[in-house]
Amino acid sequence: MKTILAILAGATLALTATAASAQTLKAVKDRGELVCGVSKGLPGFSAPDAAGSWSGFDVDVCKALAAAILNDPGKVKYVALTADERFPALKDGKIDVLSRNSTWTLEREAKLGLLFTAINYYDGQGFLVRDARKVTSALELNKSKVCVQAGTTAEENTRDYFAANGMELELVTLPTSGDLVKAYEDGKCDTLTTDVSQLYALRLTMAKPGDHIVLPDVISKEPLGPVVRQGDDQWANLVKWTVFGMINAEELGVATSTIDQALASKKPEVRRLVGTDGGFGEQLGVTNDFVVRIIKAVGNYGESFERNVGAASKLGIPRGINQLWSMGGIQYAPPVR
Repeated sequence: MKTILAILAGATLALTATAASAQTLKAVKDRGELVCGVSKGLPGFSAPDAAGSWSGFDVDVCKALAAAILNDPGKVKYVALTADERFPALKDGKIDVLSRNSTWTLEREAKLGLLFTAINYYDGQGFLVRDARKVTSALELNKSKVCVQAGTTAEENTRDYFAANGMELELVTLPTSGDLVKAYEDGKCDTLTTDVSQLYALRLTMAKPGDHIVLPDVISKEPLGPVVRQGDDQWANLVKWTVFGMINAEELGVATSTIDQALASKKPEVRRLVGTDGGFGEQLGVTNDFVVRIIKAVGNYGESFERNVGAASKLGIPRGINQLWSMGGIQYAPPVR
């Protein structure tokens, strides 16, 4: 009897754990819509147009997830969040996933109870100044008045950098990236600091972008990627493999223009990726062709990068370390097998 009771108890616990782990994916399917947290408006990463349609590198992650789950990249509700709002919104269940240029740190996982699923952009903090200052290095910024966004890792990084190099600093903290630009252009600070990718984006919003330069110095590691709540392994895995699917697709040459050939490929690694072998999508709670749906919706990692932030985009950011590992960068995804 004790053995039977133990077996039943174990089965009950297993069922409970399974139900708990599937909560977010089930909620999205039942709702018929993904709720995705994004920035208030950062060109190239997440920004709405005049008609309210969102686009950008981070937005593509939202669209890719919606395509993988609901077979429709348009079934996304975008929630625009400031840096201070983003993590509470995720923890409180107001959004399903956060895809908003957020840095992966130990404290955010260990203390806040969040889980970073993958790195879709390797970044670092930098500085933007007026070209007229003729500054060529961040080491020349002594006694600068620096604008920084509140609630970001950039605050502490800036203090640390100036202190380590014996430089004086006046820090001006502001709530949103839009406030940063306004304060900088109004002369309330002479330097603007945030992730380098964001500096390129913010420069585009200025009255005369060509009058400002991004200094070459990078003072921190800022691995950016989508974030979920801890305790929902199935959801974390799906978000993770959505990004990994896009990276692997680029490495294997699977793109919007070659997806039909990929579906007919005899290469084992391609067949596993597109779902003609292996049944891997079903293991994640979606259809086996989930990567095919993603590619048709937003393209592979390289396509998304170039379209939104790359050299051919308005931002013109070099691919740099975000190039695939096989091409000299550090972008790398585990294999589908």
